[in-house]
Amino acid sequence: MNETLVIRNLRVSVEDKLILKGVNLTVRKGEVHALMGPNGSGKSTLAYTIMGHPKYTVTGGQILLKGEDIHELGTDERARKGLFLAFQYPCEVPGVRMANFLRLACNGRAGRELDVIEFYDKLEKKMKVLDMDEKFMKRYLNEGFSGGEKKRNEILQMMMLEPEFAVMDETDSGLDIDALKVVSQGVNQLRGPGRGILIITHYERILRYINPDLIHILVDGKIVKSGGPDLAAHLEEHGYDWIVKDQVPA
Repeated sequence: MNETLVIRNLRVSVEDKLILKGVNLTVRKGEVHALMGPNGSGKSTLAYTIMGHPKYTVTGGQILLKGEDIHELGTDERARKGLFLAFQYPCEVPGVRMANFLRLACNGRAGRELDVIEFYDKLEKKMKVLDMDEKFMKRYLNEGFSGGEKKRNEILQMMMLEPEFAVMDETDSGLDIDALKVVSQGVNQLRGPGRGILIITHYERILRYINPDLIHILVDGKIVKSGGPDLAAHLEEHGYDWIVKDQVPA
């Protein structure tokens, strides 16, 4: 079986404005990739397009999940096939308790009704990894949560659902150093041969705790450079100006 998530010459528009202009990226199971780039380069557009947000119109190219072109599938179908998106700004869902939401989501991912005791035993273990109080499970989904609590909840969902490919859209945004370490610990626990991870970020700091295999730089809707972890350190020191200037025709 083709164990990859492949983005092939992807072109995406929002309200008739072309944002992604031919993105090519392959994430294999067992790999962690980081996608960096200046504001407005199209990083979040790529994340939402992979997950099937209807706001984003694919005008060319392919999204291949294990060899299957999925760009016409709904978001729920993509999730059942093993895709997951951790949001930069997780939304609040009043009236839906976290425990109920997670159980229904896990049932949907598994395609069957999970054993209740088994589910809660797994949930308790994952929450301990993320240093989350059990009281969170009785609260409504993200309602009244701090930014750090919302991000931990996103990672908890990822740990419970165990997707085959996970996209993390600026999960480090707004986290203090302690929360960043905890979130990174959860991601590192998920790292392994059965899962590919794409981390979208502006900054090097999360990559100090989650060492990526490859780093890609997105500028003006295209990946213009790829490299190893040292590329992130270079960006931290020199910013994006040098690479943006390289893309401007003389």
